[in-house]
Amino acid sequence: MNDKIMNLAIIGAGRIAHVHAAAAAADPRIHLQSVADIVPEAAQRLAREYGAASVEVDAVFADPGIDAVLIASSTATHAEFLERAAKAGKAILCEKPIALDIARTKAAVDVVNAHPVTCALGFNRRHDAQFAALKHGLAHGRIGTLETLTIISRDPAPPPVEYLKVSGGLFFDMMIHDFDTARWLLDEPIRSVSAAGAVLIDDEIGNVGDVDTAMVTLITESGRLCHIQNSRRTAFGYDQRIEAFGSAGMLQAVNETETRLRATTADGESVEPPKHFFLERYSAAYASELGDLYDAWISGGQPMATHIDGYEALRLAAAAAQSLADNRTVALSEIG
Repeated sequence: MNDKIMNLAIIGAGRIAHVHAAAAAADPRIHLQSVADIVPEAAQRLAREYGAASVEVDAVFADPGIDAVLIASSTATHAEFLERAAKAGKAILCEKPIALDIARTKAAVDVVNAHPVTCALGFNRRHDAQFAALKHGLAHGRIGTLETLTIISRDPAPPPVEYLKVSGGLFFDMMIHDFDTARWLLDEPIRSVSAAGAVLIDDEIGNVGDVDTAMVTLITESGRLCHIQNSRRTAFGYDQRIEAFGSAGMLQAVNETETRLRATTADGESVEPPKHFFLERYSAAYASELGDLYDAWISGGQPMATHIDGYEALRLAAAAAQSLADNRTVALSEIG
């Protein structure tokens, strides 16, 4: 077992930064050394909670004692901080997306490629135990040849409209996780993207130019089909399911509940509701994601999701947005 400690700095002190800080604190191989945020008080609170230092952003990149940078700041800053971390020789875990613009994302990817650093992208669903088991089953031919893939992802409630105004929209903010999951499970180039969207939940979402309900069909080069469903509202909790259908059977990842208890009585059968939101559903995945960064940093290998995966998922998001706007199927070759 390697006993080298990774000294980590987190940029950002919002909700997701707290999740990552907790994961770092639980991993004995990782030392949360510093926290930086545009709001100093926020950085100070998070740093104090975990015994870290509160510093300016510039100090993170200048400190030779920092081994890795976790970018959990606002989306508009991701590309810049990704480039600065790469140039400073730090290992990187960057929350998705790298940017909302294909050209800006490509520029950041090029900078990372030009520097020999470990770079992971925050697609935590690759680290979920159920999804990883499904991936393993596909890779080992458990259901023969994969033919269709269905991914369902529904939030319990819409985020604030003020957030939606800067999020890039449902395809870039929410479905981008599903695009990455689709690429990971399909494991072959995607040829085309067709999207449909509607405002069925909150007219204010439509007023800011977004949709709250969407369905997307992906077709791979060999003709496999993938259907993705997203909704910003679910009456019963956080709905996260996958069905992989193949020539010899089917694999399904189901919703996680607190105990998975199923009760059967004279009144019928009942199960617990799904975990409420992503913080509960993917808490273990966030810890695994950070551990994966450490393992790649030590070994010199590749993390499970890299900056390249971030770029390719963004291409799918852009293709879906184009498809919805033009009411047509978009060839992925048109994007990027």
